[in-house]
This record gives sequence, structure tokens and C-alpha cells, in this order.
Amino acid sequence: MQYSSDLRMVDYQFVRERLLQRKEIALLDIREEAIHAQAHPLFAANFPLTRLEVDAFAKLPNQAVCVVTIDSGEGLAEIAAKRLIDLGYSQVSIFQGGISAWAAAGGELFKDVNVPSKSFGEFVEAHCHTPSLSAEEVKALLDADEDVVVVDVRRYDEFHTMSIPKAISVPGAELVLRVPELAYRPSTRVIVNCAGRTRSIIGTQSLINAGIPNPVSALRNGTIGWTLAGQQLNSGSSARFPQVSDETCRIALGRSRAVADLAGVLRVSLQEVAHWRSDKSRTTYLFDPRPLEEYYDGHLPGFRSAPGGQLVQETEMFAPVRGARIVLADVRGVRANMTASWLAQMGWEVAVIDCLGEADLTECGKWPALLPDIPQVDWINAVDLDQQLRSSHPPVVIDLRPYAQYIDGHIPGAWFAIRSEFFEAIKKIPYSHQMVLTATEEPIACFAAKEITAMRSCQLKVLRGGLAAWKAAGCPIESGSSYLASPPIDRYRRPYEGTSVAPAAMQAYLDWEFGLVAQLERDGTHHFRVI
Repeated sequence: MQYSSDLRMVDYQFVRERLLQRKEIALLDIREEAIHAQAHPLFAANFPLTRLEVDAFAKLPNQAVCVVTIDSGEGLAEIAAKRLIDLGYSQVSIFQGGISAWAAAGGELFKDVNVPSKSFGEFVEAHCHTPSLSAEEVKALLDADEDVVVVDVRRYDEFHTMSIPKAISVPGAELVLRVPELAYRPSTRVIVNCAGRTRSIIGTQSLINAGIPNPVSALRNGTIGWTLAGQQLNSGSSARFPQVSDETCRIALGRSRAVADLAGVLRVSLQEVAHWRSDKSRTTYLFDPRPLEEYYDGHLPGFRSAPGGQLVQETEMFAPVRGARIVLADVRGVRANMTASWLAQMGWEVAVIDCLGEADLTECGKWPALLPDIPQVDWINAVDLDQQLRSSHPPVVIDLRPYAQYIDGHIPGAWFAIRSEFFEAIKKIPYSHQMVLTATEEPIACFAAKEITAMRSCQLKVLRGGLAAWKAAGCPIESGSSYLASPPIDRYRRPYEGTSVAPAAMQAYLDWEFGLVAQLERDGTHHFRVI
């Protein structure tokens, strides 16, 4: 396609050189997640146009960072580049020719999502020979009532949906802190599982690296392997990790600090962090790797919640600027040290704040999102909208929420649409003198309103409070996918999610993971290492 002459263009060599030299770069794949998952460069972070304004300041905190937008050549990269420039970003470029040009230049393309982390997990197993047991071997141990503890390192909601029988939820960053009291006898065997491979490999190796005396193994291929072996998963389990004693915490801190030091993790004070935050030449991410409930009870000002296991699993979603600096804060220290040890091995410059006290945690609740100025819009409340929908000339409702939320329940007659697909979507939506937008996050609807107004002449309003307010007012709900103005491409369905995935899809996913180490070799920009 033809690009605007006032926008900077870069090529494969430019991006590759920055990655090789460890210079900061945010390579942003502007396409929706399901399209991104089909093929993208290793360090291309999915940054959908749909959420650009609401994510930019949080995920790209330094407005002087080198940003490169990339798409499939359909023009989304140019739109995104212009919007980022309007938001104040000064070093924005477009990858000329899109994904096909990357491949034509010899660049490796990767499938799926969270590929840097998943390929790193395979890299770790290949170099550390992380021990694992098959589903059949683990089932035999459980059936024989052997001295075994199974710990599930995924998010609690994933664990609650489906889990190995007798498993206990211990998200990855908690392992070194919690396992000693779950498996207090050194002879107790510890089995670590996730849905597939990555988190169980990292979790198992975390315990080994920390010197836990117990025999430790991963459940090979996780719940996928368990299912493919014809074994049943539990649903609705609520078994969670225990609290730990001060002595257990003291020992765990010593173990985790030794691992972090070996990995080259930096030590930093609060005063140094304040200096880093004011440094306009670098991007510095501030993360709290503790469980969300601990974060809500109190955290350092400016630090975002990023539970450690998920931060290692989804690093590019939390920190899309490759080459940036990451600071972790955890009063107990264990979660920060173990998480930092892995980030350092993934090629990040990472530091842990030492000597934190409870008195330093002066903020509570959710992290306040940093947002640009929100466009002015006209609002409508749920009761008034309900009345208007019953009139002889009802407004058209456009639902901008994720597809999964839309089909689960939406305003009767509402059309599902994706912002990045507006040009085509608007052709399918019937004309009305009035249109109403609703979104999970109101700012998204406000930014979308500005775009739709430029495409169609009508009175446009935003539903105050979204679907939550609609439900609270007792208004009717319908489910299903009757009114799709856009294809449901906003999210890629992971082959390890839920309980209704076809066995062939599960096996194909495992086969793909097995091939990631070879892809890393061909790509050559990762800077991964193991201790």
C-alpha cells in the first residue's frame, strides 16, 4: 500500500539491528490477536488498534522510545502511527511492507501468542534437561497414594476451571515460598503442572534452581498431556496455597536471592528507582509480582500488578518495549527475586528493590490507568436507552466489548463490532438517526465515537456504565451471535483453554512448542541464557 510521505519507514535490518544491540524498541503488531497469532516476528507485541489509546501510556511509559508499528499491509500500522504521534510519541515509524516484507527479508515468523516466553520455556528445558513425568506416571503415583504433592502454577481462574486430581493452586512466583510447607518432608515428590508446557517447565526449574530438597518433576505437557492420555480433569477445585511461617519465608528469601544474584539481577533502592523514573532516555517498567489480593491491600505508588508467574509467561504483553528496564517490588522478596531471575535469563535488565517495609506500601486498590484526554461525548443512561429501544424509531446499539463477552450476553439487537474493522462494519449496520456505543471500558467507546461520527452522520451517544449498568437497571439481555458486523478476531482461542478443545488441536499445539527452539536458532535475536 501507499503510505503517507510524512511518516518514517523502517525495514527488517533496522529492527534486527536494534534487537541485536539490545537497544530499546517497541515493535507493535497493530492487528487483532487472532490475526497476530497466525504469524508475527518473535518480539512483535500484540497492540491492537482497538485499545491503542487506553494502553499506550501504561505500556509505553517513555514517549521518546523507538516505536515501530507493523500490520499485514492493510493500513492499520499507519493509523496507529498517526495516533501515537498525536499522543506525543516522538520516535514512531512504520515497518514498510508489513509482515510479508519481514518474511521476504529472511525474518522468522512465529505462530500463537506469548511466543517469547513460550520459546524461552522450551529453551530452558533443552539446556537444563528439566525433569518431567508422563501423565500415566503421575496418575500411577496418585492412584497408589504415594507421597506426592501436585502444584498447579497457572492463574487461579484457570486452575478452578480444570485441574489435575488432588492438585493445589500455587501460581508460579509463589512456588519457592509456598512449596516448603506443602511438601515439608524432603522425600515428598513435587509435581508441577500447567495447561501445556511453559509454566510447568519454569516452575519445576524454579524449585530446582532454588535448591528445594524434594524430588521435583514437571507433568509433561500439562493438562493437555493429561487429557490426551485419556484421563479426567477435575472442575471447580478451590484448593489454594497455604500461608507460611516467618522461618519458611526467611529460608525462601535466602534461596531466591541466591538464584537472582546468580542470574545477574540488580539491587536498587527506592531513591534510585525515583531517579530511573525521571530518566527520559530509558523505559522503566515498575511491577509488583505478588498475588492480586496482596497488591490491593497495599503497594508502592506507581507500581502495576503483574503476578510473577504471568509476567514471565506473558512478558511482551506487560512490557512491549524490548530492551527496557524492569523493576520489581515485593516486601517478602521471594516473588520478586524468583521472577527477576527468569526475566534476567530472558535478556532483560531487571532490578529488585531491597529493604522494603509495609510502611512503604502507601497505595491500595487498583492501579490508576494513565489515559490521554478522553473525547467529549453525549451520554445516555440504561433506563432511557431501554425506553428508546422500545420506541417506533429505536437507536442502533454497537457493542465494542470482546466477542466472548458479547455472545455471553448483550443488549437485545446490539451489533458486535471491532474498532479496527469499522470501515467494513459500518456497511453492515443499518442506518438509524441515533447510534449508541457500549464498551467494557468507557474510554474505548469515547474514542470510537469520534471515528464513527466521521463515517456516518447521526446522533451518537455512549451508554453510561456499559452493560454492567444495563444489567443493574434490570434491562433485558440476549445471548448468542446474531448481529456480527465484524468477524470475531479480537481474541485467539488457546488450544489449552477450557474443556472442549479437540485432541488434534491439542497435539498440534504441543508439536508447535517442540519446534520453538529451532525457530529461535533461525531468528537469532533472543539473547536468552540459563544459569
